Amino acid sequence: MKGAVFKRCRCTNPETGKRYETNCPDIKKKGHGTWWFRYEAPASADGKRRRPRVGPFPTKEDAEKELVKELAKMGADGHASDHRMTVGQWLDRWIAGKVDLKSSTLSSYREAVDLYHKPGLGHLRLVDLRAHHVSELYAAMLQINRPLPEGKKPSEMLRRLLDARADSTKKSKEGEERCKKQTKPLSPARIKRVHAVLSSAMGSAVKKKYLTHNPAEHVELPRLPRRKPLVWTSPRIARWEENGKLPAPVMVWTPAQTGAFLDFIHETERQYALFHLVAFRGLRRAEVAGLPWSDVDLDGGILAIRETRPDDDLEPDDAKSDAGDRAVTLDAATVEHLRAWRTRQKSERLAAGPAWVNSGLVFTRPDGSPLRPEWVSQRFELLITQYTAIRRRHEVQKWGIPQIAKRHRVGEAKVRAALAGGPLPPIRFHDLRHGAATLSLAAGVEMKVVSETLGHARSSFTADVYASVVPQVFKAAAEAAAAVVPRRVGPPSAPQRKTSGPLDPN
Repeated sequence: MKGAVFKRCRCTNPETGKRYETNCPDIKKKGHGTWWFRYEAPASADGKRRRPRVGPFPTKEDAEKELVKELAKMGADGHASDHRMTVGQWLDRWIAGKVDLKSSTLSSYREAVDLYHKPGLGHLRLVDLRAHHVSELYAAMLQINRPLPEGKKPSEMLRRLLDARADSTKKSKEGEERCKKQTKPLSPARIKRVHAVLSSAMGSAVKKKYLTHNPAEHVELPRLPRRKPLVWTSPRIARWEENGKLPAPVMVWTPAQTGAFLDFIHETERQYALFHLVAFRGLRRAEVAGLPWSDVDLDGGILAIRETRPDDDLEPDDAKSDAGDRAVTLDAATVEHLRAWRTRQKSERLAAGPAWVNSGLVFTRPDGSPLRPEWVSQRFELLITQYTAIRRRHEVQKWGIPQIAKRHRVGEAKVRAALAGGPLPPIRFHDLRHGAATLSLAAGVEMKVVSETLGHARSSFTADVYASVVPQVFKAAAEAAAAVVPRRVGPPSAPQRKTSGPLDPN
């Protein structure tokens, strides 16, 4: 391998209008121009000769040192860093090598690269990428779909990101301007996921010696809000009924509220078994939508989570993680509900005849085709809305049960279930999973067992998120601690207690 150090400048020949480069008359003068080096690199894929030029350096010694490092690197691994490679070119090369990723994960990687990394940073040379470039990208991402301060124009970075935004799939009317697919501001959690992709790509560049360090490694990210679940206690429900605001982004029903919801949908909801299963065993939405009958053993009371169905309704994917690939035991009641559902599904198959879609899944549409995961969440929210509307008709508008049943096209038994169940504040479908965890903890199930049932990688994560959600979990511990201390005077509502022994003044 060969290389050479040389000096060049940016002076222009007045006769030709072209730069002198290395032929400037003043090139030998001290302080004029900068130092560079060139070396023989391995030929490109098409066999063409490659002689990368690297610089500038302030002194000849600096250029020589870097040349030695580059030649040594080539001797060690047979290739040299291509200093002309852009961030966009490296990202394309990096993501093309991600052949072992799940299809949904790979799709999310491509989206991050196409919508944010390449528009924001793709034009930079890979070796020139710095932490401040990455910080500028995230600052611009936070401005998307948010109003700019008065008199301030969007930065060039923000303009590039806005141009790359995906158009809405909704059909626009004649003369109507095209809308963007995403109209909400990006959350700190979203930026964190986008950052993870960039950091992984830059880390790979370091391993392959295209970079000496990861420029995204120590970038400060927007602060993530605390999203620990809160339980819907009576005071929180009363406050919600007053102002309509949720106490926290993630809320969990009490056992009584979960029971009220299941009683409400028990007789009439086609997908009752799905909601029952998630409420008690905590499956993720993609897991329950992609669960095949071949992984369910009702006789043994166990099911295996091996596949998921992503939101885009593509082919089944692998479990979310190694911990997500797990076995989940079933209680007797859940087994019986699944048996009843299987019997109904067989009847639907006979009724559909040749139109039946043999997807092999546990939970399907009436024709046997897979459920869209998004539909599951929408159906859940609709049922809660219906429950609340029935109660409002009775309590606020003073409607009778027959009138409510006729208006909502439901049976009177369902109306009575809603009226008897008490207020049912809103939660997300995913919060049923949180509720399943708190139910198990309140019942005294060990933290490690709960963690494995949910498919968490670490039981410490389960403990951190759920241990303080339901007050009943620590009720016994609180009572035991209070009983240790001997007291002569009890609480205001309790009768005075007499003590014996050295503390008794008599």
